[in-house]
Amino acid sequence: MYTVKPYAPIHAQAWDAVVERSRNGNFLHRRGYMDYHADRFVDRSLMIEREGKIEAVFPANVKDNVVVSHGGLTYAGLITTQDVRAEATLALFETMSEHYRAQGVERIVYKAIPHVFHAYPAEEDLYALHRMGARLKRRDISSVVSLQEAFRFTDGRKRSINKAKKAGIQLKVGVDLAAFHALLTETLRKHDAAPTHSLQELQLLQARFPDRIVFHEARVDDTLLAAVLVYDFGRTVHTQYMATSEEGRQLNALSLLLSELIGAVYADRVYFSFGISTEQEGRHLNGGLIMQKERFGARAVVHDFYEWEL
Repeated sequence: MYTVKPYAPIHAQAWDAVVERSRNGNFLHRRGYMDYHADRFVDRSLMIEREGKIEAVFPANVKDNVVVSHGGLTYAGLITTQDVRAEATLALFETMSEHYRAQGVERIVYKAIPHVFHAYPAEEDLYALHRMGARLKRRDISSVVSLQEAFRFTDGRKRSINKAKKAGIQLKVGVDLAAFHALLTETLRKHDAAPTHSLQELQLLQARFPDRIVFHEARVDDTLLAAVLVYDFGRTVHTQYMATSEEGRQLNALSLLLSELIGAVYADRVYFSFGISTEQEGRHLNGGLIMQKERFGARAVVHDFYEWEL
């Protein structure tokens, strides 16, 4: 018999231990990452126990009687260990629904974890959502290279990489986050956008997860031309941010850097994720952006959001 209890800060160590041994959690779901912006959200996370042992956790916040899993994360959902199986998941969803309903919650928005970020198959939650009568609310399209299968760069991408190799560009792991953030801000400003994280937030998160949050850069002498901030999840690595200067664009520095990350630095991993290319909650596809990723051999994986009424 499973029981749920609200998360409290005193449970942080136990929470992280479940994420570490889970099938589908990663460092995004550890409290040291989730809570860097805790002041922006009203936390309603749950811990799921059976016979006194925590077997799953549910990152969540609440706003206007709607629970989201989780508003500060790209994806979350029910994070489960090997001990939680299909029938148990059905019971868990019923139990969570009863818990939130008693608190006056009207509906739950569930941000499912895409399978490429699973350490082991963990899609019992998708079946449970179906059984609960949840509807697909939003679908984003992401681009992923399957590193252990046959993939190829387009001929045009290969030419741009070869051109960059002749420009004397040096590739290395970066240490100057301030320079990276400035370049990122400049790059995004051209698209009327801004980084999700401030410089101070990135510095804090990298200090907490130095082996998991790494940025790689391309330079000529002391000039930063391009950079990629990588979230390293183990089996899968994800490009959280990419940026290039105008000079870097002309020299194809970002193409060279990405080719090195895909073909050498992270070549032993399973997936290389570029992230989504959709806007307006999945209703608009940025064709130019996704084409750039596809030219590296990336193909589609979806990020699904579900909603069910309580």
